Amino acid sequence: MQSTQYVVLCDKQGRTIATKDKLQAHIDGDLHLAFSVQICRPAQDSRSGYEWLLQQRAIDKYHSGGLWANTCCSHPLLEESLEQACHRRVQEELNISIASRVQTLSHFIYHAQLDNQLIEHEYDFILLVEQDVSAVSPNPDEVMATQWCHTDEIQAWLETKPEQFAVWFKEVFTRVSKHLK
Repeated sequence: MQSTQYVVLCDKQGRTIATKDKLQAHIDGDLHLAFSVQICRPAQDSRSGYEWLLQQRAIDKYHSGGLWANTCCSHPLLEESLEQACHRRVQEELNISIASRVQTLSHFIYHAQLDNQLIEHEYDFILLVEQDVSAVSPNPDEVMATQWCHTDEIQAWLETKPEQFAVWFKEVFTRVSKHLK
């Protein structure tokens, strides 16, 4: 793993501009490339639909610690494809080997003030992996818990306790849900 972490700065069309220290980019609120991976599987009980593998971010993460989010979120490295980045980070965070196709569904740009005086300003690609995962071994520096949740459970949770989720998750949930219908 590299000692200096960086993000790839981009314009509003997602074209690379430069790289910058990751923490500094989040202090300055620079637009940068990111991706949000969602692993889903067909429901394991009598319900139809899908279950989603969610993660609770480690409490000591540089932002959004303790909040629930999609399976994995991160930033691609310079010259790294989204699929390569997906495989790398899902393995690093959850010790899961992706064996299914990585689908790029869409992207969105968001800008949000976070905790710790940080700003999230991302050109975020939504990646979907339809794969049943029986064993998850989270890296405790990245993830404090994981949980499979049915689509209906997530919808109700978002409606009653949205503050328990990372700021980007609702948009990821909405876009993946539309794709899975």
